Amino acid sequence: MSKRVTLDDFPALKSKHVYIKDKDTLLKTINTILQDGTSNLQVVTDFDLTLTKQHINGTHMLSSFGMFKKSKQLPQHYLDEAKELYNKYRPIEIDPYISVNEKSDAMRDWMLAANNLLKDIEFDPNEMEKVALISGNVLRDGTEEIFKKLHKAKVPIIVFSAGLGDMVEAILKCHNTFYDNVQIISNFLKYNGNKLDGFKNNVPIHTFNKNECAKNHLKVLRNRHNVLLMGDSIGDADMVEGIKDVKAVLKIGFLYEHVEASLDSFMEKFDIVLVDDQTMQVPTEILQSIL
Repeated sequence: MSKRVTLDDFPALKSKHVYIKDKDTLLKTINTILQDGTSNLQVVTDFDLTLTKQHINGTHMLSSFGMFKKSKQLPQHYLDEAKELYNKYRPIEIDPYISVNEKSDAMRDWMLAANNLLKDIEFDPNEMEKVALISGNVLRDGTEEIFKKLHKAKVPIIVFSAGLGDMVEAILKCHNTFYDNVQIISNFLKYNGNKLDGFKNNVPIHTFNKNECAKNHLKVLRNRHNVLLMGDSIGDADMVEGIKDVKAVLKIGFLYEHVEASLDSFMEKFDIVLVDDQTMQVPTEILQSIL
């Protein structure tokens, strides 16, 4: 592609719910990605509340762990204790007035507790498919279409989730979006016989340590220097920080909760902030010229 684009080429970016940090920088980044084409591009995206909707008609969507808790195999003591952990740590995760360092410590503690809570529970992994089927249309509008286009263009998609990898995979398979160009980096269940034994990874992935975990996983960046990054947390914005040979990174943030208090911090971390947008319209419109 040789033509350079302007903001007029992207009508969705002019919507009232779209916030742009620096229009000149944004255009430079978009043009670099478009000029370099699909062979130099990859997508790095969060899953919970990024590929999935943040709410439907005001009702908050479940996270991948929340969906997992719909399994009929899980004992009541697990459900009760998992709920206690959520009620304790989720408010910290989304509180705009708590520092990132404090949040990171809290998320580490949450994931370690979640890891221990899973141990010695009898569980059939086939249950994930059943839960995915009853979860309904959880993906953002347009997600299936953009994944299909990215697959056709052979653009790698890294789904980098602090959630439950087994559930992420089951949801993507259920919606026919788990193509061979999709890689999931997440907390996958470890088994000891027919019982759970926590997570496979020694250091559980949480929202604020993704950049450290990325250094060990995002090898494909060596050959694809441009990144479309999507997330719903300021921690997600740093998913590819510290990775060498990155040329252009376009960061899109989805914001729904604590909008007024969180918007400034989101604007600092993301190139585009979408407030209460439950679609893939903006990333699709940006990428349509090369997909």
